[in-house]
Amino acid sequence: MARRRRKALLDAAIGKLAVGLFQTAKRLDRRRMANLAGAALRRAGPWLKENRIGRDNLRAAFPEKSEREIEQILAGVWDNLGRMAIEFMHLEEFRVAGSGDSSPNAVMLSPETAQRYERIRKSGQPVIAFASHLANWELSAVVVKQLGFPSAVLYRPPNIRPISEAVTRLRTPLMGELVQNGLAAPVRLARLLQAGVHVGMLVDQHDMRGVEVTFFGRPARSNPLLAMLARQTGCAIHGLRVVRLPDGNSFWGELSEAVEPVRDAQGGFDIQGTMQAINTVIEGWVREHPEQWLWLHRRWR
Repeated sequence: MARRRRKALLDAAIGKLAVGLFQTAKRLDRRRMANLAGAALRRAGPWLKENRIGRDNLRAAFPEKSEREIEQILAGVWDNLGRMAIEFMHLEEFRVAGSGDSSPNAVMLSPETAQRYERIRKSGQPVIAFASHLANWELSAVVVKQLGFPSAVLYRPPNIRPISEAVTRLRTPLMGELVQNGLAAPVRLARLLQAGVHVGMLVDQHDMRGVEVTFFGRPARSNPLLAMLARQTGCAIHGLRVVRLPDGNSFWGELSEAVEPVRDAQGGFDIQGTMQAINTVIEGWVREHPEQWLWLHRRWR
């Protein structure tokens, strides 16, 4: 009982501090603070245990790269993470380029991506979108919401309640409905799709009960929920990503062409094969910009 009480008090203190930092960061210049945060994590990151995880992952994924190249990628990973921490507090400032705002906070879309969004809008059919922990992964959902699509996002809330509440308040008006990951999530997401709401989720994390896929030549486990929803609803599957541009503070966004579901020998929907196709797309994204992916988590176990 005393241990739980101490933990509750500690969580409350951490939550109050974090919320205060959120509020302070929102009042400061986004680009300047992101530059500082990126530089700070470039220095501090190598001292953290996650750096070893990232190094091991990169060595296994890119055996052809030198140690110097591996360390350069790792430095970029920490820089990206520091920048994202600041950008999260300023998500409401970002605008889709061409939507009437030409500010430095615009997210640029290629003509091909704009055309794909327009085709989906005209079809009137919802889609299921997958994303990965690449660049600022929060921005993909922000783009969809700003383009006027009814949307919902599967998410996992932070463990500390005050932080979770602050994050939810920030995300909800910017990303549409937030569906908490859990036993009720599949039913809720299926009903939203049936009601015409577009659904998005991150799919590049380890799931111990997931289906086996190959990612960078190594076996990994992937949550099959997205493929199961596609099988149940018949909704098209698209990939969403943003890429950080060389200045470190601006982005372009992409909506992929539809990823066709894989069929088994009998013509049925192959859950494992479809998740493999999705992970293959994500691997291609990561290979393009390895310094922008979150190598610091245990994707392979």
